[in-house]
Amino acid sequence: MCGIAGFVSNSASTDPSAYPRLVRRMTEEIAHRGPDDTGVFCDSHAALGHRRLSIIDLSAGRQPMFNEAGNLSIIYNGEVYNHADLRPELEANGHVYRSHCDTETILHAYEQYGPDCVTRFRGMFAFAIWDSTSRTLFCARDRLGIKPLYYYSDGSLFAFASEIKALLAHPEISARFEASLLPEYLSFGYTSGEHTLFQGIRKLMPGHTLRISVDGFQPEIRQYWQLPVTQTPIERSSEEWIAECRRLLEESVRLRLMSDVPLGMFLSGGLDSSAIAAIMQRMVPEPIKTFAVGYSEAQFSELSYARDVARRIGADHREVVIGMDEFFNTLPNMIWHEDEPVSWPSSVSLYHVSALAAKTVKVVLTGEGSDELFAGYGRYRYQLMNHEHMRVYGLVPAGVRSFIRSQIARSPLLGANLRRKLKHTVLGRTDDLQSLYLENFYGAFSAHDVGALVGPGHESAAAYAAFVRHFEDVPHLPYLERLLYADKKTYLVELLMKQDQMSMAASIESRVPFLDHHFVEFASQVPSGLKLRGKTGKYILKEAVTDLLPAAIIHRTKMGFPTPLRQWLMEPKAAHLYDFLLEKQSLLGEYLDGDELRKLISRHRSSAEDATDRIWNLLNLQLWGDIFLNGRRDRWTEGMFPAVKAQVAV
Repeated sequence: MCGIAGFVSNSASTDPSAYPRLVRRMTEEIAHRGPDDTGVFCDSHAALGHRRLSIIDLSAGRQPMFNEAGNLSIIYNGEVYNHADLRPELEANGHVYRSHCDTETILHAYEQYGPDCVTRFRGMFAFAIWDSTSRTLFCARDRLGIKPLYYYSDGSLFAFASEIKALLAHPEISARFEASLLPEYLSFGYTSGEHTLFQGIRKLMPGHTLRISVDGFQPEIRQYWQLPVTQTPIERSSEEWIAECRRLLEESVRLRLMSDVPLGMFLSGGLDSSAIAAIMQRMVPEPIKTFAVGYSEAQFSELSYARDVARRIGADHREVVIGMDEFFNTLPNMIWHEDEPVSWPSSVSLYHVSALAAKTVKVVLTGEGSDELFAGYGRYRYQLMNHEHMRVYGLVPAGVRSFIRSQIARSPLLGANLRRKLKHTVLGRTDDLQSLYLENFYGAFSAHDVGALVGPGHESAAAYAAFVRHFEDVPHLPYLERLLYADKKTYLVELLMKQDQMSMAASIESRVPFLDHHFVEFASQVPSGLKLRGKTGKYILKEAVTDLLPAAIIHRTKMGFPTPLRQWLMEPKAAHLYDFLLEKQSLLGEYLDGDELRKLISRHRSSAEDATDRIWNLLNLQLWGDIFLNGRRDRWTEGMFPAVKAQVAV
């Protein structure tokens, strides 16, 4: 696992003798991604920089790496788990290896197969190959988007990096707010397409490659992999589906044990991480190292479940406990590491458990991705129920339904708890996907809220456009599969960015067995009834691991890694956070209606309504603007509260 950064220029105003200094400046910004080594290559048009976290072939894996002829150079972030399987054919075609690194296999595969080499790789990756002969740069990102790659292009400069902050270290790239994405951010807490909150900086999307030549200097982007969308029935019994699920999961875990350094496992005590930990323990001779994080507030902590699983499988278990002070003291630095506002409070906790793991291992496996494959979130079940109920309720005249919605929203005869529950049913919703599903289960700010805060004409309909487009791209799929497809295209991509950046902030590599593309392709073929059966999500996975884990773990209610954020924000000492939100010389002060913002804060602090998710989004956006747009990272060096060390239990 590493960090990469570089650029290609055809500008006569840039002196190539300055390239080494510029690219080193870029890689220094992401030194946390690769503290073990650094390397640079420059010629008259290109500069490549690399930071290395040594995992495979520790002595011979330096980058940039070159082919035999010396005309191709590569910098790479990730792991190709099948690299040893690809090597014999490449050697038979005359390619000479000088190491045992997967980096060299990527380089030789590009020589042999060209851009189509990416279709042969099984793993997670983001890499760039510079061809000095054709003066062409080729970039690629893995199928699911496990590894990040950002880029900037203005017609004379093309720059790329693992993290946005490395791009901003280039003197020709500045931090400017992409205000058009504000409605989407307020609604979701993140942006789901190729654009970022920085003007001119984009993501190379999952499953895509990019090629740019010095001669033409226009990026050519191509999609090489697509989530499977066919629903051709496969004749298998339930038992056969379940057995195949287990076989492929074991294969995926086995592949991810490839390492020349110690490995561990993030363990929450839930089904996903527990299943992987149990499989992992069966494949290694010594006790695996497991790591868990919890909160001082016991009702929000899953540590007891993680301890129980670790004890049952014989793992060497460690924990870290964080409270309000640790959480808010870490938050500004996490925003700097993530480059954009932190979408979920659990990201902060993920960093703390990563820092704990980094004391003893360099690689961890995680349980990310299972919910999006096998309908693990409760929202899928509720949406299917609402969708079916709306078929009948939709026959009621629109005026009557509108009156009922208004009564649910305002009637003094209804208690707050009942009103909240009714708002999630068809009685409190219109029949479109935005209201019934997205605003119901995702959106922090509704379309009305966004319009009030940002101004008329900025309602959040466009904020949901990416999800709706993906949902509508597959009308032939069953309804549940359409929801899962759109989630994998949007929500999951952001989750993976969190996973990468929070773990790499602690200089540790995370691997996600559930997102092996063979396993994902298998999951797309699994009948919906084996994913969500009655009230049981992830049915097939639960059946596949019944011999590995006790029923109490397999079938316990999903907590979803909750954070005590609501009660923290009601603490008296949180008052200065609200003062910060209302600062006039700030991002929110420039773009949001101050009166509406004050009203929202007042309603929340008086407990008239629970606006925790909205306050969280606004706080993150305000901090992001202060750190990146105002250049005031130093303001938050000590965090938002007096520094307190996290409590580590061994």
